[in-house]
Amino acid sequence: MTIDARSAALLAHIDTLTEDGQLRRLSGAFARFIGAVGAAPAPLTLACVVLSELEGRGHSCLMLDELVNDPCLLLGWSDEQWRALAAAAGALPKSVAAWRALLAQADQVWSTGDLDFDQPLALEGARLYLRRYWRDEKLVAEAIGARARDNGRTPELAAVRRWLDTLFDQPTPDGGPDWQKIACAVALRGSVAIITGGPGTGKTYTVASLLTLLFAVSADPERLRIALAAPTGKAAARLKQSIDKALDSLAAKVDAELPELKELAKRMGAARTLHSLLGARPDTRAFQHNAGNPLDVDVLIVDEASMVHLEMMAALLDALPPNAMLVLLGDKDQLASVEAGAVLGDLCHDAQAGGYTAATLAYAQAASGEHIGAAYHGDAGPLAQQTVMLRHSHRFSGPIGALAQAVNAGMSKEALACLTGDSGAKVAWIEPAQQSDVLQLALAGRAGAEGGYRHYLKLVQGGGAGQEHEAWVREVLHSFESFRILCAVRDGEWGVGGLNTAIEQRLESAGLIRRAEWYVGRPVMVTRNDYGTGVFNGDIGLTLRDPARPASLRVYFLEGETVRSVLATRLRHVETAFAMTVHKSQGSEFRHTVLVLPKEGGAMLARELIYTGITRARDYFTLVSPTQTVLVDAIMRRTQRASGLRGLIGG
Repeated sequence: MTIDARSAALLAHIDTLTEDGQLRRLSGAFARFIGAVGAAPAPLTLACVVLSELEGRGHSCLMLDELVNDPCLLLGWSDEQWRALAAAAGALPKSVAAWRALLAQADQVWSTGDLDFDQPLALEGARLYLRRYWRDEKLVAEAIGARARDNGRTPELAAVRRWLDTLFDQPTPDGGPDWQKIACAVALRGSVAIITGGPGTGKTYTVASLLTLLFAVSADPERLRIALAAPTGKAAARLKQSIDKALDSLAAKVDAELPELKELAKRMGAARTLHSLLGARPDTRAFQHNAGNPLDVDVLIVDEASMVHLEMMAALLDALPPNAMLVLLGDKDQLASVEAGAVLGDLCHDAQAGGYTAATLAYAQAASGEHIGAAYHGDAGPLAQQTVMLRHSHRFSGPIGALAQAVNAGMSKEALACLTGDSGAKVAWIEPAQQSDVLQLALAGRAGAEGGYRHYLKLVQGGGAGQEHEAWVREVLHSFESFRILCAVRDGEWGVGGLNTAIEQRLESAGLIRRAEWYVGRPVMVTRNDYGTGVFNGDIGLTLRDPARPASLRVYFLEGETVRSVLATRLRHVETAFAMTVHKSQGSEFRHTVLVLPKEGGAMLARELIYTGITRARDYFTLVSPTQTVLVDAIMRRTQRASGLRGLIGG
């Protein structure tokens, strides 16, 4: 290991910070690995620690200008904390140019354009990467960029216009352009399309209309290979359900000219997780499908794209045939993926502005008959021409919708007014709150929004007498899925761990459960993909008795309306799921959602998290907050993930 005395002193300080819980153990280990590769001056060691910490927080790179100008902001540290770390490293470069010069001389860093020895770090411009994230960013940028420029595949425009007029035969509520209709037209002409919008704006209805249009204009619709996918099993099941429902309603509109629509739709098959689609294999990050063994698809539709992290998006694009159409659906304002990258946000960060060229405007007018106003004119680059933002929510309105919009716009005063106004029990705010308030909600809900977990546990205790077993299990699972407590943090009294334990104790005292390692009624979330049992990270199931062997417990999962189960003892990586993080709730919707904020804020509490929590609620939303300050600070704070993707794509 080639580490100088200053780096050794720095590593000792890093070890102290690690023991104090201020740094991940991985960060110190990574810095030592870099020192083992070659000579590692102290500034390089420090940069590696910061880069590792940022990777753990979802950033794909370290911006050198931020390291120079505002290093405290990078880690959310105080000036005193950063000064102590910097002092241990000795003299640090004072400018981006000085940092670049130091890093470019290191054996462990590959500067783009220099000889490539597969160094573990990559330096591009003023960005320092872990090598694999640089590679993933380049692949995504090049693949998406190439697809965005491939927008000349339009069928005969008169036929497209006739079909779109049939599919979208009602005027828009506000009299403005029909963005769903425009999205179908835009998607049809290229090999990539991004359709973004908030809850209820009709993203899946739009894509169902696009599928109908594709079947209608295809020369051989029976041979069209279409795949549906999403990051999680639950999101995949919801995508399939939503599209099937939309296609049923669309079939009535086109029955005279496209009577085979329902049969064509059936051939699409079930929606799959991205891991399943790509052919994930145990004990390796590689997938079965890649550039050498591409997916057998003509059209790939990916829902909840905001949850797709950088590495997964790179793998997906690598495996997608060049002539296939990719349609990404998602809400750009939701939380980004847990892992590194904010791909959807980077790809359509300015979608609300449009930025459409004269050529795009002329095409949209000819294909859809819709006029796009001058406010959306411009030239935001090739990808913007294939991106459409849906702007009217068809179901997400009223007090919950108003609250979500206020939070998303960063309007804290308006958000507070929504929480304290007369919402007819649709929205409630418990503040200042005690943990006992959360436990009461967990047990029975609140006035005007009764429920909680008592209802499903009463069904469990009833045992489904007189019911067919699978129908009873389905009813229990649906009941459990109607209510959920979401947390902003994992640890502490107000986090997932503390609340799950407290909720179990409260439910046991009410006689609804009998706690053990495994017990009847225990909800669990899978925390790691397990290909042997066919369960994946994020799947949620309920523990119930095995009707064939009442002494045994099985965990039942709902995939669409299909029930499947696994012996509880075979599930090694699960956690109790009365409370779950907002991150893990993405792709889900609950009749009543309770969002619990901690007593103290921090960088992890930001606008996107609050917005995502609110938009999980269908009918009722309850905010539990020990202090008002934490909420206001979170609404005013935006999550900005370091990435070079936006610049690499251009526009």
